[in-house]
Amino acid sequence: MPAADIIKSEMNSIYNPARAYVLSIAGFDPSAGAGILADIKTFEQCGVYGMGVASALTYQNDTGFEKAEWLSIAQIIGQIEVLQKRFQFEYIKIGLIENLEILSYLISNLISHISHPKIIWDPILKASAGFEFHSDVNKNLLEKICDSIYLITPNIPEALQLGTYNSAYSNAQYLSQFCNVYLKGGHNDKNKGDDLLFRKGGQQNTLFQSPINTAYPKHGSGCVLSSAITANLAKGLTIEEACYEAKRYIADFLMSTKSLLGYHSIITTLEHE
Repeated sequence: MPAADIIKSEMNSIYNPARAYVLSIAGFDPSAGAGILADIKTFEQCGVYGMGVASALTYQNDTGFEKAEWLSIAQIIGQIEVLQKRFQFEYIKIGLIENLEILSYLISNLISHISHPKIIWDPILKASAGFEFHSDVNKNLLEKICDSIYLITPNIPEALQLGTYNSAYSNAQYLSQFCNVYLKGGHNDKNKGDDLLFRKGGQQNTLFQSPINTAYPKHGSGCVLSSAITANLAKGLTIEEACYEAKRYIADFLMSTKSLLGYHSIITTLEHE
């Protein structure tokens, strides 16, 4: 094959890949249980090609969190710009970010450089080991951010913090004025593991029940679930389908080991019944 044809073939494979390119912007967790490494493992298993941009270097393992060293917004955007010279992203997952001001600037930058990006924000306000990242939430800025993204995926404690009501359900309903909301139910005392999807604009809510009766807690399970939803959306599934398949994936992940670090492999949930 002539050299020109080889180059043309390579460029076609880059811009028309067999798998969608999906970007994670998140913290680097050395244990690989959460953050970028967990996102990339999830993307791979869910059938998309994941790339990662670091927002912070964290000092943690599966049971303890010591500190985070934040990358500047210029460093974050610089990483993205290099990738954009070669790859196109439609679906972007954002995890750990220093504050809402930086998040808002980052989202504005993404929107200005990508045609109609679909941004999924997993609002990590507190590490599973107990380290708190954000205590005060500017509600006006939060509304602006949510109005610019496709989906937000808080757990119940996060939803309680992201609103003005004393109910995670009410706050999720409030946020659904601006974007789709997937309320993760891992902290639900009454119906543990039952998640709710609130469609933007007050459309009918959808309940996603856990396909397993028991589960082993996992470090980074919230990151994994949000990443699985993002990957499924990038494959062309509807939001309901994407959430359903992600729920099956997280069930397998939670049952994969008895430790806090799970395995990313496709195991049918029927094996656990």
